[in-house]
Amino acid sequence: MQNSDGVWHYVDAKKDVFEALADRVWGMPELCYLEHRSAAEHAAELQAQGFRTTMGIADIPTAMMGEAGEGGPVIAILGEYDALPGLSQEAGLAERREVEAGGNGHGCGHNLLGSAAMLAATAVKDFLAENNLPGRVRYYGCPAEEGGAAKAFMARAGAFDDVDVAITWHPAAFTAVMKARSLANTRIDFTFVGRASHAAAAPHLGRSALDAVELMNVGVNYMREHMPSDARIHYAMLDGGGVAPNVVQARAVVRYLIRAPELADLGRLIERVRKVAEGAALMTETGVTTAVVSAVSNLLPNGVLEHTLQSNLDRLGAPAFDEADQAFARQIQATLRDEDIAADYKFIGLPVRDGQVLCDAVVPLENDGGNVLGSTDVGDVSWVVPTVQAWGAVHAIATPAHSWQQVAQGKAGTAHKGMTHIAKAMAGACIDLMRAPELVERARAEHAARVAKTPYVCPLPADAKPALRMSERV
Repeated sequence: MQNSDGVWHYVDAKKDVFEALADRVWGMPELCYLEHRSAAEHAAELQAQGFRTTMGIADIPTAMMGEAGEGGPVIAILGEYDALPGLSQEAGLAERREVEAGGNGHGCGHNLLGSAAMLAATAVKDFLAENNLPGRVRYYGCPAEEGGAAKAFMARAGAFDDVDVAITWHPAAFTAVMKARSLANTRIDFTFVGRASHAAAAPHLGRSALDAVELMNVGVNYMREHMPSDARIHYAMLDGGGVAPNVVQARAVVRYLIRAPELADLGRLIERVRKVAEGAALMTETGVTTAVVSAVSNLLPNGVLEHTLQSNLDRLGAPAFDEADQAFARQIQATLRDEDIAADYKFIGLPVRDGQVLCDAVVPLENDGGNVLGSTDVGDVSWVVPTVQAWGAVHAIATPAHSWQQVAQGKAGTAHKGMTHIAKAMAGACIDLMRAPELVERARAEHAARVAKTPYVCPLPADAKPALRMSERV
């Protein structure tokens, strides 16, 4: 055990407070940029714990920062608290049962993410104060990770410019340092405008915006054969032009989510999609305008920080789940398929173990978990400041992200034990870095070398703004 491991006791001392915070946020699931009650809970806890608190970071009402300590390096711990639509689910129940029909739910575990991050920051604050050590720890409350790119807006506004190191985590089935692999992405709304007319009496006078959307979708689908295999394109119809088939639709809106492993590749793919939209407009004699809703960068790795975090995980070992945790995890896993189980092991790079329902070991750093084909706005933070993330085991193996099964486990014993465990790892890594400034300098030097090869350009257009209203929901 290292001296820095003493910070774990400070985590244990306040874990009940933050488990309760996680449970409260679970009970008020709010969507992207609408997390007003959840943010208020976080802000109140920051103030109760003695942090110097700033609200409205980057002019986002639900974004915040709490700071404690003096001098030394500035280490940020990032939290989130947004939920997902359509995932309302009773807690502790291994069958589908909504709390509210069609309601929201914490299907990605962000109720745990933010609470554990603040628990870690609080433990570091208390450890520094009681041991009279220099250093500043910050908790950043970051809304709208689910499609809203709040961290990208925060990065663009300079919220992380004076931070030396950033640390965060994400709920998972296994305990590991997260490989810095993600897809940069952009969400763009394409609005086609044509001319309405009577679809029977005067169809020749109409110019269908809906036809334009459909032709765009066909064009993009044909384009898929001729784009990089690790890129992704998805779309959703936002406005089909109305419900009357006897009216030529004068306006229609489709949202495209375009992803690629690198920002440069993403830019080229976006231009091709835009050309398809222009072609669809040309074919239908409609007009098309575009609006970027959100955009995020791919993650940059940092070997120094990854080894520091892994060292803490190795000293901690796996979370200590009990038989009650195992029993509920077995019930949850029984609702899933064999391919779900195989996919979870493949995701982390481990061979399938029959009968295993919960994580019982820390995944080695050298383990190759393959490609993580999701996206996260943590990517933009990682271009501005050296950043590292962990996976924290909080639910049954094979639990799909964005599922009712994840919501059902959001207040379970596994969730509480897992969030406390990962808070210890993050807090320990903070103290290791603060007590060894040379580690911070090495991390920053590695980061500077990476960014020097490809300087950071925020993927958000200068005129893009966070979608703060329900009508702009992303």
